[in-house]
Amino acid sequence: MSWIQKLYETYGQCASQRDSSDSDVSLEPICHTSQQAHIEVSLDNNGRFLRANVIPKGQGVTLVPCTEASVGRAGSKPVSHPLCDKLQYLAGDFIKYGGVVKSGFAGEPTEPHKIYLSLLSDWANSSFAHPKITAIQTYVQKGNLLDDLVREKILPIDEDKQLLAEWIGDKKEAPSIFGIMPNGNPPDGAVIRWRVETPGEALPETWKDQGLIDAWIGFYTSQKDNKGLCLVTGENLSLAEQHPSKLRHGADKAKFISSNDTSGFTFRGRFVDADQACGVGFEVTQKAHNALRWLIDSKRKQAYRNGDQAVVAWTVSGKRIPAPTDNSFELFGVETDGPDTQQLHEQVYQGDAGQAFGQRLARLLAGYRAELGSTNKVMVMGLDSATPGRMAMTYYRELDHTEFLDRIEAWHRDHAWYQNYGQDSGKEVKFIGAPAPKDIAEAAFGSRNEKLLKATVERLLPCIIDGHLIPRDLVESVTRRACNRLGMERKKRNGKIYEDEWEKVLGIACALFKGYHKKRGYQMALELNRTSRDYLYGRLLAIAENIEKFALDMTKESRDTSAAKLMQRFADHPNSTWRNIELSLVPYKSRLRSRAPGFLYTRERQLDEVTCLFQGDDFMDERKLSGEFLLGYHCQRQALRIKPETEQDENTETTTAKIN
Repeated sequence: MSWIQKLYETYGQCASQRDSSDSDVSLEPICHTSQQAHIEVSLDNNGRFLRANVIPKGQGVTLVPCTEASVGRAGSKPVSHPLCDKLQYLAGDFIKYGGVVKSGFAGEPTEPHKIYLSLLSDWANSSFAHPKITAIQTYVQKGNLLDDLVREKILPIDEDKQLLAEWIGDKKEAPSIFGIMPNGNPPDGAVIRWRVETPGEALPETWKDQGLIDAWIGFYTSQKDNKGLCLVTGENLSLAEQHPSKLRHGADKAKFISSNDTSGFTFRGRFVDADQACGVGFEVTQKAHNALRWLIDSKRKQAYRNGDQAVVAWTVSGKRIPAPTDNSFELFGVETDGPDTQQLHEQVYQGDAGQAFGQRLARLLAGYRAELGSTNKVMVMGLDSATPGRMAMTYYRELDHTEFLDRIEAWHRDHAWYQNYGQDSGKEVKFIGAPAPKDIAEAAFGSRNEKLLKATVERLLPCIIDGHLIPRDLVESVTRRACNRLGMERKKRNGKIYEDEWEKVLGIACALFKGYHKKRGYQMALELNRTSRDYLYGRLLAIAENIEKFALDMTKESRDTSAAKLMQRFADHPNSTWRNIELSLVPYKSRLRSRAPGFLYTRERQLDEVTCLFQGDDFMDERKLSGEFLLGYHCQRQALRIKPETEQDENTETTTAKIN
């Protein structure tokens, strides 16, 4: 139960924090939940109706008081929130206007309203009453909420004075309530929230009134009498009867702790009741689940989300830490469409890209170390649900913050490579660093199989957090896809490629192979002294491609080179395929011999130099190439793109003279 204890402690330290990027993202108080409201009703302090309006889209999320039963309500039994809820609970004249009671309730149609009014009255008549609650109670008891909403033209009715379920007229003339109801639901399912305008009081919104919030917490907790041993704190407390849901989003019904099966074998045979199996204090579970919901909240952009899967890392103090599921670009936020791009290219050619990246990474993490200070623990949790009602913790670790940062640094350092992700929101994304787990999963298996992507992310978490070696099958799978160059998707705009899936997969494949074989000490720049067979074959392929591409560009031909077309076969049968590639270069060499002799001389010399580096019979060896050839290919290609100034001048002058 250490995870729930850490979340409980996190709530205690972060309850007053507000997110700097979004002031509305804060920890919810206990006994409350967030609900999407559709209509706002304003009353005066005597409970008289003033006005009503439809809440614009994006402004309806409302903090509402709730009970354990109402926040997890399901099935045919009506269970009401104590203040803000659907019309079937709040409106005494709901049936008069043809409203249909939802949830398949088969009892008395007016019972939902009676349940709501009873709970509201109990609160209003207790020692925890609040002036706004008294005003709302006075108004609700009149039973004319729908009369007022119809008169204000918030809810449209037909000729028989029945609520319209759908609008069949011109969409431009449709009442605004139809535009905000989710999934085309009828307006009789709208949720109401209250404003009570009191003279001299500047805060009429009930969901923002801290006094009202505290009043409900005091009232509801005073009703709890189920005492028992809390397994989290070790104290005798009021135990929770139901545990919260809505952890990942508002419609999430999956729970960590649930024992509603008293006729099966959830706990029977071992314990007399559910509390003996798992007794958690009401306040403890409320605060722990609210803290987890706050950490996962998508507005805070701190947790990784992929459908029902979520991964979050946090400290009890709430201080921000590097997310283990981010790639290096997301971690650094480095712009690469300006001067940084040229600097990046120069670093790759000069061979100091790895050192520059390591220094930048160390500086970044030094800032995190200084900010964390004496914080002892970092928690990393992975969540997923196989069914709509049951939440599973797929991964959980507690680490010392120094150990956590060391492992994050090791992951990004060991798997750093030059990455080209194409364009994102019109901005070119190129960076040196490690890919994210989701990037790796998509590079290995594509982006269509969601279950496989989730499973891959789960497999990669121990590699990042625990320092495990990346699974070999993932390395080989990404390598195979990187070799299948023509099978990758290319997106074009105005005739130009702005996103090439193969470029992204190639960078990820090189990063994984480098990290898997980190003892070999691969560099991110061209290693002229590395004489392994696979590395040299990769260099040959890059030079051959450069020759043909240069010749095609001279005549403005835009088609794939022979090296690109034969890359898959080259990886399986390097020697025989190299002969075919070399023969395909003959006509291009003839073209370059007359138009760019300096360029051709340099490339032919490089081909000879690389060929001479093969040891023994390595060149004639027909064995399948490993992912190392991609490193040689990538480094050689980068070096050819960023040529020394002397070679650039020579080739430019010669080519210009011949063309002119």
